[in-house]
Amino acid sequence: MPGGIWETQNKILPGIYINFKSRPGLLASIGDRGVVAIPKLLNWGINDELIEIRTLEDVYPKLGYDVSAPQMQFLREILLGTTLTQGASRVLIANLATIGGVAATATIDNLTVTANSKGIRGNDISIVITPDIDTEISAETYAVFTVETILDGTVQDRQVIGSFTDAANNVPAKVSDLVKNNWVTFSGTASALITPTAGLPLAGGINGTLAPTAYSNFMTLLEQKTFNVVIYDGDDPIQQSAFALFVQRLSYGSGRYCQAVMANYPNADNETVISVKNGYALNDGSVLTPQQAAWWVGGATAGAKNNQSLTYGVHQNAIRAVPRLSKAELEEAVTEGSFAFFEEYDKVKVITDINTFTSFTVDKGKSFKKNRVIRVLFSIANDIYRVYSLYYVGKVDNDNDGRKLLKAEIVGYMNQLQGNGAIQNFVADDIEVLPGIDSDSVIINVAAWPNDAIEKIYIQVTVS
Repeated sequence: MPGGIWETQNKILPGIYINFKSRPGLLASIGDRGVVAIPKLLNWGINDELIEIRTLEDVYPKLGYDVSAPQMQFLREILLGTTLTQGASRVLIANLATIGGVAATATIDNLTVTANSKGIRGNDISIVITPDIDTEISAETYAVFTVETILDGTVQDRQVIGSFTDAANNVPAKVSDLVKNNWVTFSGTASALITPTAGLPLAGGINGTLAPTAYSNFMTLLEQKTFNVVIYDGDDPIQQSAFALFVQRLSYGSGRYCQAVMANYPNADNETVISVKNGYALNDGSVLTPQQAAWWVGGATAGAKNNQSLTYGVHQNAIRAVPRLSKAELEEAVTEGSFAFFEEYDKVKVITDINTFTSFTVDKGKSFKKNRVIRVLFSIANDIYRVYSLYYVGKVDNDNDGRKLLKAEIVGYMNQLQGNGAIQNFVADDIEVLPGIDSDSVIINVAAWPNDAIEKIYIQVTVS
């Protein structure tokens, strides 16, 4: 029997013609947050490249250290979050471009072993080559070897090379049999036989010096990615200004709304920049500067959902603010647009979740200073852009029906935000999708009332 799909009712033969389609549903949904980017000068990792960390299992082979190592403190802070909100769910780390870096190496006879990354971490690698004594060809000559790559006393890679049938019929192990792994590359005379060693340490690895274009290269790489927060943990005023301009250009010029977190830069005076005022001491005895505290602030800011605030959020591992700020100093910090820590009930908390915007106007009032509000507004902009780009541009007619369809998508999305407590008092008439001046353009007007967290409670007690 004839069949198939149909577009118009013009079939000639009798049969069953069936179209399959899903029920209409919202394409717009609340986008995930939690993506943090940070440039670092690392001891391991390919230079001038973004390294993506999604799970803790990614850390060791990609960054060269276990997540518990002192060198990974920045990552632990980014991932931590508060007692009530999450930290970053995904971290984009750039091993900044350097000049003069050297990869560690070692040589034994005709075999050379080279660390896969430049830097001092390669000096901690050693190679152990053990013969299989059951495959002896002649005195102290063997056909089969086990080759182990060892780091921090743990075998990171093990490969068995060569084969053996009997002394007369064997394929002895050669340099060319060795395969590159996550840590080292093997080279040398391909046909040369393997020489055993109880331990061959790599040496000569050197960290390079920061290249003049390191940070600009990082921004060029990051511009191709989607992220919520970028962290700058240095104190160079030129770089602070560069990062502030970078997030503002992406937000206002490209419609990809994001924020930068850095220390002691309240004069940015913009909702895209968060300036950290002070640091804190951790329960392991370490003290983090405001620049290092930016790690935690950046991760917590990205991880907080658009219906969550970090105000009074607790750092789970901090024991005191450094320096401690008096009430007057905290008031001054908030007034100037700084993100500060204080102590209460033996906890280190965020005094208020704000950015550096202080130049309030009729069009941009005090609510733009609050990061929870900014998270809502940035989510609306980013999510509507994403849906419009993926499902509408070039695919839906710019007529009354097409604009009604787009409006329905946005209304459904806004209802999701309201259901999650991110906005309030929303009704469908708060959305307008109108034809633009050109035949291929539309204007979308969105009226939104973002919720903020209760932060100030005034109590009056009358005694009679």
